[in-house]
Amino acid sequence: MGYEKKITSMHLDILKEIGNIGAGHAATALSTLLDKKIDMKVPSVKVVSFDEMMDMAGGPDNVVVSVFLRIEGEAPGSMFFLLPLDEASVYIRTMINDRSFSFSDPPYSELGLSAMQELGNILSGSYLSSLSDFTSLKLLPSVPALSVDMAGAIIGFGLLEISQVSDYAIVIDTALKEEEVDESESVKGHFFLLPDPESLEIIFLALGVKL
Repeated sequence: MGYEKKITSMHLDILKEIGNIGAGHAATALSTLLDKKIDMKVPSVKVVSFDEMMDMAGGPDNVVVSVFLRIEGEAPGSMFFLLPLDEASVYIRTMINDRSFSFSDPPYSELGLSAMQELGNILSGSYLSSLSDFTSLKLLPSVPALSVDMAGAIIGFGLLEISQVSDYAIVIDTALKEEEVDESESVKGHFFLLPDPESLEIIFLALGVKL
C-alpha cells in the first residue's frame, strides 16, 4: 500500500507545523540577505497525485523555474521547489537589484541564476533543517540543481526513483513577501517532498507517530 492511504490530517498538521518553523528560518535568512523584512508562511500541506503535481505546476508543457535536491541520510528522498517564471523573476530582480532581469528572456545572467540557486538553497535548507531538528534524524541536502524547463521534464526526472512504489507526493505550499507588501503580491511556490520508500515511516516514527 502506498503511503498516501496511510497519511491522516494529523500527519499533515505535523508536517505543516514543521514547514512553518522552516519558513520562519528561511524568512530570517532572506531578510538578512535582502536587507528587507521578509514574511513567509506555509498555507497548506497536502498529498497529491503526480498528475495533480503537474497541474499545480501549470501543466507538463508549462515552463517553470525549479530547484531540485536529493535528501541524503537516515530518511532519503527528493525535494523540488517550483516557481512560475514571473514570480521567480520578481524575486531575483529584488535580490540582485536588476529591474531588467526576467526568466522569460534568456540568456540569463550568471548573477541571476546564482541568486535563484541561493534562494532555493535557503528555502529548502531551512525546511530540511527544521525537519531534522524535529526528528533528530540526520538529513543532508545535496548541492541544489537549478533548471528552467517544462514542468513535465523537471518533475519526471525527480519521479524516476519513487514512481515504481507510489503515485503520490507531499506538497508544501509556500508564500513569501516583503513584510509591508500586500498579501496579493506574495510570491507563491510549491515544495514537493518525495520521500524514498520507507522514509516517511522513519520520519513519523522519529516524531513518535505511527504511519
